[in-house]
Amino acid sequence: MTTIPAVQAAAGGVETAIRIRRSTIRLTEPAPGPDELLDLLAAAATAPDHGKLRPWRVIALCGDARARLGEAAAEAAPTADLAERVAAKHLRAPLMLALVFQPRDHPTIPRWEQLAATSAMATTLLLLLDARGWGGVWFGGPYPDAPQVRKHLGVGEQLLGYLYVGTPVPGETLRPRLTADVRSKLTWLGDTAA
Repeated sequence: MTTIPAVQAAAGGVETAIRIRRSTIRLTEPAPGPDELLDLLAAAATAPDHGKLRPWRVIALCGDARARLGEAAAEAAPTADLAERVAAKHLRAPLMLALVFQPRDHPTIPRWEQLAATSAMATTLLLLLDARGWGGVWFGGPYPDAPQVRKHLGVGEQLLGYLYVGTPVPGETLRPRLTADVRSKLTWLGDTAA
């Protein structure tokens, strides 16, 4: 296969970005604004998505909206002590993106494939945020699918958690990630091209 040098160089940059990206747990101000977030979402929407259904939507929360969401989530906590911690977790980044899964009835694209497309978009968005110098992490909780949270957000669909977004705390050391040994995850059938 022949590749154009510029394409090959870009592919090397993408691979490097994928290999060095880490979830950033500690985040501070600032975070992307509305225009930049729309631009990032437009780019992330190019992730693999059979039928281009875009079976997702994003609810951006910043400022006091995070605290109000935290209060709704705290109502789902089984104890008062846990409720306080749940509420505080919603303030760990200046921007929260609630990821809403909106599957569509389709004769050839099943729900699982639409969920895979939504996950691909979210992963691509995290890579794009990292490439622009922002930090981000995808957390499932606390209680994203609790009735109180769904009611607060006006969501009838499934919530897949939150992308917490902001500026990495200066001086934070990112956890190293070793290259995974994936030999047990690959099965070849048929003759391989040498």
